[in-house]
Amino acid sequence: MALALGMAVGGFAGVVAVAAPAQAASQGPCDIYASGGTPCVAAHSTTRALYAAYDGNLYQVRRSSDSTTLNIGVLSAGGYANAAAQDSFCSGTTCVITEIYDQSGNGNNLTDAPAGGAASGPDALASATAAPTTLDGHEAYGVYIAAGDGYRDDSTTGIATGDNPESEYAVLDGTHYDNGCCFDYGNAETNNDDDGNGAMEAIYFGTEKAWGYGAGNGPWIMADMENGLYSGVNAGSNSADPTTTYRYTTAMIEGGANQWAILGGNAQSGSLSTDYSGARPNVSGYNPMHKQGAIILGIGGDNSKGSSGTFYEGVMTSGYASAATEASVQANIVAAGYGSGGSTSTSTGPLNAVGAGKCLDDPSSSTTSGTQTDISTCTGGTNQTWTHNSSNELTLTVSGTTFCLDASGKGTTAGTKVIIYSCNDQTNQQWTFNSNGTVTGVQSGLCLDVTGASTANGALVELWTCNGGSNQQWTLT
Repeated sequence: MALALGMAVGGFAGVVAVAAPAQAASQGPCDIYASGGTPCVAAHSTTRALYAAYDGNLYQVRRSSDSTTLNIGVLSAGGYANAAAQDSFCSGTTCVITEIYDQSGNGNNLTDAPAGGAASGPDALASATAAPTTLDGHEAYGVYIAAGDGYRDDSTTGIATGDNPESEYAVLDGTHYDNGCCFDYGNAETNNDDDGNGAMEAIYFGTEKAWGYGAGNGPWIMADMENGLYSGVNAGSNSADPTTTYRYTTAMIEGGANQWAILGGNAQSGSLSTDYSGARPNVSGYNPMHKQGAIILGIGGDNSKGSSGTFYEGVMTSGYASAATEASVQANIVAAGYGSGGSTSTSTGPLNAVGAGKCLDDPSSSTTSGTQTDISTCTGGTNQTWTHNSSNELTLTVSGTTFCLDASGKGTTAGTKVIIYSCNDQTNQQWTFNSNGTVTGVQSGLCLDVTGASTANGALVELWTCNGGSNQQWTLT
């Protein structure tokens, strides 16, 4: 499929047909929870409405060029996010997500997390364009949490406290994780500190093994109950908690009086599996629980912010949801169509430097990691054939070796060399294709740039502050 960036809608690579009007859902996840007697008390999503009747705002973005903000709503009641509004507002600049609105009506909105016992604050805000996705052909953006980013609400309404029951779910990117502490979504301390065992009940996703882990190498869905990531009744390993790497992953934690559960599944198909259901951990302090009712996203309860992940939607309920309710919620998530339609699929071809009329090039078909890329006359060779994949990497394969386009040394300053390097799943190897024809580094937010606006063969490619120049315009065809 040809990618003509100047014609793309928003930060999505591809020639995008105009999406059909979003149809109102007959039910959202929170309608299902309500009918099951366990209503949502917090509902967060940057991709869609979580109630059939919801027609309000999903989140707010702020652009760097003038620090103004814009609320992003839905295309219709019960529908998908109006990503085109964000694309227009953020065109030619960078945007961050400043607030994620609570759809439940309780006002439990998430904003930048304050300082806590583990780290200073306020925390950084997530890039608004780093996690493009589609739902049933409609473009949307997730919340791409890099280490240092974090959201919180310490003054909530309706969230479970003490040993009271609740259920939580989140739809996450199962390919974006690490072993830092702690990529969480859920219930935490209201004072941003570590208040001891049982003070939290949040979904954790990642490969941290200091407290607990599951089968295989991870990542795992676990429960952060404070001073412990638990995968079962015992501290340490629970072999029934599987490694989970679905591109779109449903993660659920349920918690009541001396009873809790982990459920997981593929957010694109199929049913849930129960990875654990039973008594609270057999470690002092977790029975009864001492939940405090704050809400966190991307961080630990004491503002530990050394982890990363991507969040699309999630809720917290009042009460322990039944198995039938959770199964219906999973079916609703699958029906939402994450990853279907739209233009985020893999595309391959030459990456054309518009201003020079040349192609992004691996000089002399080098197979040496660290080689700086340049532009050269387009030849159709493998050293000029790039694949933009669903992980937002730009890869090429030369003499049987695959490399990723890489910001050298994880640089985030203007002038950082853009090189080929062994693929390593890091954010300095992820690239966002924008509607204005630019390609920006997910980690840095800087533009892919032909040095000095040169049009000569061999002109080197680097990162530079986005400035609207033709030497920062690219098309993948």
